[in-house]
Amino acid sequence: MKEKRKITVDDEDFEVTMERNGDSWIVEIEGVTFNVKTEGGLHNSKQTRKRGSSKRKLSGKISSSIPGKIVSLNVSLDQIVEQGQVIMILEAMKMQNEIQAPISGKVVEINCSSGESIEANMPLVVIDPIDGKD
Repeated sequence: MKEKRKITVDDEDFEVTMERNGDSWIVEIEGVTFNVKTEGGLHNSKQTRKRGSSKRKLSGKISSSIPGKIVSLNVSLDQIVEQGQVIMILEAMKMQNEIQAPISGKVVEINCSSGESIEANMPLVVIDPIDGKD
């Protein structure tokens, strides 16, 4: 399947068409076709991200990338939470979002309360992993 990508070579941007061909890529740049091989073989970038994300250590620091309002706060200080547990409801851009615990652990810091308006990138809750989890 062909896909279009934007690449930069020597600080110059190009729109290219790429198609997988066995263990290499057929890449077309401005009408010129190249056969490109990469060291270590081919990796689908989406698959690589998925695999990498499961190995990466997750942070227990929760913040919002955009301003909003805390609709409900479902945890308290020193509470033990499980990864994926809904710890708060955040309203941002007129949508209510369930914010889940990124890791299992103990809530060690709460910097917001129900009904409070928050700024972007403000640390809201911090969870410390327990006994080496996550």
